[in-house]
Amino acid sequence: MASVTFDHVTKAFGEVIAVNDLSLEIKDKEFLVLVGPSGCGKTTALRCLAGLEDITSGTISIGDRVVNDIAPKDRDIAMVFQSYALYPHMTVYDNMAFGLKLRKVPKAEIDQKVREAAGLLGIEALLNRKPKQLSGGQRQRVAVGRAIVRNPQVFLMDEPLSNLDAKLRVQARTEISRLHKRLETTFIYVTHDQMEAMTMGDRIAVMKDGILQQLDTPQHLYDKPANKFVAGFIGSPAMNFFDVTLVGEDGELAVDSGTFKLRVPPQYRQVLANHAGKEVVMGLRPEDIHDKEFMPPLSFSARLKANVDVTELMGNEVFVYLMSGENSFVARVDPRSRAKAGMEMECVANMENMHIFDKQTEVAIV
Repeated sequence: MASVTFDHVTKAFGEVIAVNDLSLEIKDKEFLVLVGPSGCGKTTALRCLAGLEDITSGTISIGDRVVNDIAPKDRDIAMVFQSYALYPHMTVYDNMAFGLKLRKVPKAEIDQKVREAAGLLGIEALLNRKPKQLSGGQRQRVAVGRAIVRNPQVFLMDEPLSNLDAKLRVQARTEISRLHKRLETTFIYVTHDQMEAMTMGDRIAVMKDGILQQLDTPQHLYDKPANKFVAGFIGSPAMNFFDVTLVGEDGELAVDSGTFKLRVPPQYRQVLANHAGKEVVMGLRPEDIHDKEFMPPLSFSARLKANVDVTELMGNEVFVYLMSGENSFVARVDPRSRAKAGMEMECVANMENMHIFDKQTEVAIV
């Protein structure tokens, strides 16, 4: 088992910088998720670690060993690709055994490892089948099993669930999390799906345009995003953003959008005092905007009226899409809400959970 360290790693493809000065330490036995939109550099970072791409500058270490100049086969890693990359003419057994045969591992040991991995993944009955006879979920398990038999120091997974349907994805991510706990090995997992990141990772590294935006635990990332990009990327539905001005009145602070004015909680006034009179961006998550008729107990709240555009009943909750002047936003409300398209709704915002971002830098102030 081993830790992994990216030390000021940059990868450029000509004029395009795919990974920009990435410094990141993944702890031994940790499950770290690299997440971000397409083109953010997460897969390139993984491929640099695997040795499939040469880095432009910086160093990558696995344990105490710098691996910049070490061939992929000698890095003691195993990678599960998005396409699974199974050999169509081989059985499941032979696909899983292939890497061990290349290393001239004794037949008895190969058989033992393949059958142990198959048992762990529940695919013992599939060993004599070929990939074309398998479902997407079964192929995904075979690809993971092929990695397990190598007993690597580090598992690398590049969007391994993206080819599965929604129900299978939920099941498979649970299985991978369970597998990580059983194997007690370092996992580095790449995805664009923030739900996978939140449910699977011990820590999450959020990337944008090749630059690491924030590295933190899922809950802290959700509660205390470092900037507007992270705040908007993590969470579903996404955080609502409002262009507002911080105004002082009667010794208090409020955020003024032009169509509504909401008081700022006392605990934030000192931090925001220097920004009074300035334009900032306020963020409120949909679950912090309630229907006045069915609001939970809140220690500090503010009310605003908005027009209902669309409602989406989700069973245990309702997503209400609202308009207030030029501001469109989403509220996640109690399913008993009587909100209907075209009506005016009185909302209650939990201001204790608000976020304030600098309008120019987009860095979090509160």
